Amino acid sequence: MFYGMGLRYELTKLSAQKLDKNQQYVFISNHTSIMDIMLMCILCADHPICFVGKKELVKIPIFGTIYKRICVMVDRKSARSRADVYRRCAEKMEEGNSIVIFPEGGVPDDTSIILDEFKDGAFTLSSKHNSPIVIFTFIGLKEIFPFESGKGYPGKAKVYFNGILAPSESPKELKLSAFETIKKTLLKHYN
Repeated sequence: MFYGMGLRYELTKLSAQKLDKNQQYVFISNHTSIMDIMLMCILCADHPICFVGKKELVKIPIFGTIYKRICVMVDRKSARSRADVYRRCAEKMEEGNSIVIFPEGGVPDDTSIILDEFKDGAFTLSSKHNSPIVIFTFIGLKEIFPFESGKGYPGKAKVYFNGILAPSESPKELKLSAFETIKKTLLKHYN
């Protein structure tokens, strides 16, 4: 779907760390476009993955059918649903899946926001399951394929591999470190 829409990406490695095909990870990146999901599928080709995503996206034609097969869905308005995500992600990890979470929790409506505040989920999950966090930064998809209907064009996004954070007993420290890493990359490389 990504390539079929005329999209491409260029990967730049900002870290010499390498992913282990036999290791489960929590993959994160900034969230700017619905195509972030497709791009993450490409980047994680060597790892079976499961996304954590909002329930509303199931309604999108074609995409919604694929989405509900590869996703632990969360109703962000329901405290019960949000709390149950950890259990369902643990089950997916026991099945051998890595987890993909966009820690901003969605794409901000205000397009001037470069990076929205992170939610705790990815970092709590990493701490509870002793899974390293893999950080990517995406640049360009916000402009190439925005959420605004009728807008978009073929183009090349930039992807930066920022590295791997070891799990920590402090989800807050992990969250701050990941946020600062992505924000620094965006400020340095955003055109």
